[in-house]
Order: sequence, then C-alpha cells, then structure tokens
Amino acid sequence: MDSGFTVVTNPTVQVRITSTLSSFEVLRSFNRGIAVAELKGKLELIVGVPSSSMDLEIFSVSDTFLQKMDDNEALLGSYPVDDDCRIHVIDRSGGQMGELFDVSKVEKFELSDEAYDKRTVSARSFMKGQRVGRFNEEEMAKKKADLAAREEEQKAAAAAISVGNRCKVEVSGQPTKLGTVMYVGTADFKPGYWVGVKYDEPLGKHNGTVNGKQYFECENKYGAFLKPLSVTVGDFPEEDYGLDEI
Repeated sequence: MDSGFTVVTNPTVQVRITSTLSSFEVLRSFNRGIAVAELKGKLELIVGVPSSSMDLEIFSVSDTFLQKMDDNEALLGSYPVDDDCRIHVIDRSGGQMGELFDVSKVEKFELSDEAYDKRTVSARSFMKGQRVGRFNEEEMAKKKADLAAREEEQKAAAAAISVGNRCKVEVSGQPTKLGTVMYVGTADFKPGYWVGVKYDEPLGKHNGTVNGKQYFECENKYGAFLKPLSVTVGDFPEEDYGLDEI
C-alpha cells in the first residue's frame, strides 16, 4: 500500500501591491510560474514605476519583512509568497510619493475663447446651429423680459411692506410661518429686493446678520430673508401656545 501523499499548490497567488509612489494598496493575482522580470513588467502597468528601476520586497500577511526579490530569472513561486502577502515596489528612478496623482505638473492644453469660437466642430458650434440656450436670441430675450417683469413685481411688493409690520411667510415646500418685518430693501448678499423677518419661533437661519453684515437684530435662528412676494403683511398676532395657563 502506498503511504505517500501529494501536496497540491495553487498555481496562482493573490497578493497586495504597494509602492513608494502611492499610498494606495492594490490586490492582484499572479501565476507562480512567471519569472520576476515578467512580474516587474506587470507591476509597471499597475504602479507606474519603470520595471528597469524597481526593486521588490516581500512582506508577510502580517506585514513583516521577509526578503528582497532580487533575482530577475527566479520564478515567483520560488519565493515565500502566499495569498494576502504584500509585494512592495521601490522606485529607484527618483519618483516621489503622490507624484502620479499631482495634476499640477501635467501640461494642460489651453484654447482661447476666440480660437474655440472659430471651431466648426464643437459643442458651442452645435448649440449655435441648433439655437440652444444662450444662442437662441428670442428665448434669451423672453427670459430677460420675464426676469425684469418679475423683479418689478418684487419691487412693487416690497414697497407695500414696512418695518414693524406683522407678516405671514409662505414659501413653496415649507410650512407657513408668522413673524415681524425687520428690514425691507436691497442687500449685499444677492441682487434684488429682500424682506428681513424675525420669526415668532426659531425657524430661521440667522440672527439678522449675513456674510458679516448686520441688517437687523434678533435671536439666532429667528431671522430670515425672503423675496417680497413670499411675504404677506396683515393682522397676524403671535400664536398663544397656552404657556401661561395654570
């Protein structure tokens, strides 16, 4: 009776790849039967280090250094490489960590707006030909007129609102809020007319100060700015929540 036994070794090994050029770790599988020289060629495509300028080191599963892979003719399987071991690529060409991902060193193609405008095959020329967006003069004129008309409506609405008025604020998608008008006019943060409101409850965004400029005073989270058409003034007394009941 034959008492011998046979050891079957997986022909491929899955290892972690790291390099001196990157902080990233990559998982790859290789045939144990390839030579170290061929392995370097494959690693060049992964880490970007020239195969002629790389040194290889093997680390165990627990990242303990095992040995260098300094024989280009030796087979990968002749080294103590097991699944989840790490092969570290050292670049001897002078590359620095993160260099491959530093786009500031990449020469960029730049084209002046005038030169781009002369191109017959481009997104801009297509939009011009199809009269899309800003290249549709009629549509742009209509949008401009609509915007101007809307702004006149906002201006007229603002003229009917005074500081101290009680108001109701209605914004699409938000609950109706009650408050007191604290500011009416233009502002530095955005063009157009705005109404500053101090809400009765902490449903606002600030304390009356926006981008470092104070437009009115109130407690934090009680202040907000609205477009005039969202604000209706009238007899809107503060709601009594029964806090004084005994």
